[in-house]
Amino acid sequence: MLVIKRNGKEVEFDVAKINEAISKANSTLPSDNKLSDAYIGGLVDIILDKCNKLGKNNAIQVEDIQDIVEEILMQFSTYELSRAYVRYRYDREKIRASNSIDDEILTLIECENEDIKQENSNKNPTIISTQRDYMAGAISKDLSRRKFLSKEIIDAHDQGLIHFHDMDYFAQHAYNCCLVNLEDMLQNGTVISGTMIERPHCFSTACNIATQIIAQVASGQYGGQSISLAHLAPFVQATREKYISTFSNIKPTMSNQEWYEFIEKLVKEDIKRGVQTIQYQVVTLMTTNGQAPFVTVYMNINEAPQGRVRDDLASIIEEVLRQRIKGVKNEVGQWVAPAFPKLIYCLDENNVHPNSEYYYLTKLSAECTAKRMVPDYISAKVMRELKGDVYTCMGCRSFLTPDRTTDNIARANNYKPGHKYYGRFNQGVVTINLVDVAISSKGQLNVFYKLLDERLAICYKALMARHNRLKGTPSDVAPILWQYGAIARLNKGEVIDPLLYGGYSTISLGYAGLYECVKYMTGESHTESKVGLPFALELMEILNKYTNKWKEETNIDFSLYGTPLESTTYKFAKALQKRHGIIPGITDKNYITNSYHVNVREEIDAFSKLSLESHFQPLSPGGAISYVEVPNMVNNLDAVLEVIKHIYNTIMYAEINTKFDYCHVCNFEGEIKIVNNSHGKLTWQCPSCGNTDQEHMTVTRRTCGYIGSNFWNQGRTQEINDRVLHL
Repeated sequence: MLVIKRNGKEVEFDVAKINEAISKANSTLPSDNKLSDAYIGGLVDIILDKCNKLGKNNAIQVEDIQDIVEEILMQFSTYELSRAYVRYRYDREKIRASNSIDDEILTLIECENEDIKQENSNKNPTIISTQRDYMAGAISKDLSRRKFLSKEIIDAHDQGLIHFHDMDYFAQHAYNCCLVNLEDMLQNGTVISGTMIERPHCFSTACNIATQIIAQVASGQYGGQSISLAHLAPFVQATREKYISTFSNIKPTMSNQEWYEFIEKLVKEDIKRGVQTIQYQVVTLMTTNGQAPFVTVYMNINEAPQGRVRDDLASIIEEVLRQRIKGVKNEVGQWVAPAFPKLIYCLDENNVHPNSEYYYLTKLSAECTAKRMVPDYISAKVMRELKGDVYTCMGCRSFLTPDRTTDNIARANNYKPGHKYYGRFNQGVVTINLVDVAISSKGQLNVFYKLLDERLAICYKALMARHNRLKGTPSDVAPILWQYGAIARLNKGEVIDPLLYGGYSTISLGYAGLYECVKYMTGESHTESKVGLPFALELMEILNKYTNKWKEETNIDFSLYGTPLESTTYKFAKALQKRHGIIPGITDKNYITNSYHVNVREEIDAFSKLSLESHFQPLSPGGAISYVEVPNMVNNLDAVLEVIKHIYNTIMYAEINTKFDYCHVCNFEGEIKIVNNSHGKLTWQCPSCGNTDQEHMTVTRRTCGYIGSNFWNQGRTQEINDRVLHL
């Protein structure tokens, strides 16, 4: 059995330490109150049995062991010993508190912190840049807990009642995610590291500048960012004009058709170079937080005006898809799917039907999805119904509210009256654990709604703490964002406050565990229409009433957000088990269900799942994505296209999850399986050669909108292992 210590280090369980701690507490008692060594040994046996049951399938936290010790002492020993042990534990905690940051940082440096190693599936904790970021994050968390956040918020976060996201970045004046105004920066120039970058003269140069912008933006925020290929499309014509001018001397030697074909061949080569730049630069770039930028590339053929620019955009989209189908080579030279950039393909009337003009791009995207798990799909048809407009999300799922600003408050050089999306951002996220609200209410509706109100009041305070931390931020903290066009073009020293109000930016109330919450309260899954689904929809309506009320009171765009839990799914699950014990079907797993999703274990077909979850996306205006799990579909593209068509007709935003892994030891390609090792810990194993060394395999899974490739904590690994196929 493995134990995770307070500093995150994973060690073998040592029952002698429990005996020693109880014996030390016992030694402080008067002789008349002391227990015999034999009796203490009996207590330790009871404690060991309970620990073994808790740690049967995964490593256990040292705090959980200490809670068991206290419970058994209170049940089977004297009041004096129980009190002495609590006092002993308190004294030890005071000593540890004085150097807890030191210990945490040391385990980070030595790669011994299991929690951190599995916190983010796209960050490698062994490299110096990531360690540096985590070290800074440890200091930021400590500052946030002691200086910036109230005890009420910290206690709720620690107990797993809420989750205050990205506390390791909170001390700095940084926001979450954004839509980069790439058009303004490329067309009207920008400044990177004090160097003026003027309008590029060809497509490949524009792509190179775009990747530099992506890296700079990623280093100035802590979440995802999205760019649009439509902002790059006009530079294909710049390439064309450049070649026409450069080779004008040979034009008289060719026919008009030969000349056209010659120029277009050169243009295609420049498009290929530019797309390669984006793909390889994004994959190989390492930002200041030790990871590739969390960037999404949006492909919407109708963002470009009809004519030459739209045709050029189609050529760019085609090249992006072909290069992603090919993949990139990993360290052993095997072609694999890169985690970034994430791709989103917009479905519309002119590309979704077999006889439509750009259907060939949709067929290509289906091939890409089958092999590389991207692109994801936005239905322009459904999005127009829900939001009145069509635009991409800010990263994996966070959507802006429809624009309600009326002036060019960001002073963008490409501003046009009307709706604006690029250049806007999200201030941050706080998530409520709906499962805990349900269990704490004991299933009583009046108590449930009272607790919900209390927990949401804490969420509101936490969200306002995020907002207030951004208030007064001078534009100088991130010039690429606030001064040079990614978000705004403010003056030096000017504060960003006007961009925090009036709908320019959003702030998100996240929710998690709707499935378990509904199951506990009604006895039904929210896939069942008798009472489960109506209760789920009613609860979502209530959550939206809260965000709308806060919005009216503050003029800040609060919005409800289906949280993409990654490591927090494990944190919430462990907190629920600690507070409420094991409740079959509710807390008996080491994860809870993300946002409104159908539980991963529930048998349902792809079309029914997307149809059901389409009820919830309108009620998650701040962000939502649905998915279906499918087997290898490389040889069944017709089925992929059927799912894509269903997405277009049914749901705003969805993805198709496939599996395509690679073993470096035996060159196996397929699905690498999850097994229990000798410690009862879930690990990955090649079904061909039995390799379990994660350093010598490439596993890609989608965990929360993004594709992850550096493995996951035990809770998320169990969730991945439990997933059923929907097709």
